[in-house]
Amino acid sequence: MNDNYHVKVENHSNLVRDIRSNAIINTDKKGYDHYKSLKKTKSLEKMRMDQIESDLSSLKNDINEIKDLLKSLLK
Repeated sequence: MNDNYHVKVENHSNLVRDIRSNAIINTDKKGYDHYKSLKKTKSLEKMRMDQIESDLSSLKNDINEIKDLLKSLLK
């Protein structure tokens, strides 16, 4: 980052303004890395929950199939 093009944002130690584009840039690398870590953790947790839901659905289908087979045997 070239400091000639960035000025600190008043009352915000982790923010600078790019004077060429007028964009606000967050310079808090630790906070950004923490955000990325949380996002990855949430993504993995969602994948895990999706797999659990799929497994549960499969188990329900298997149980229903077993119940149907037992009913046909009892007839």
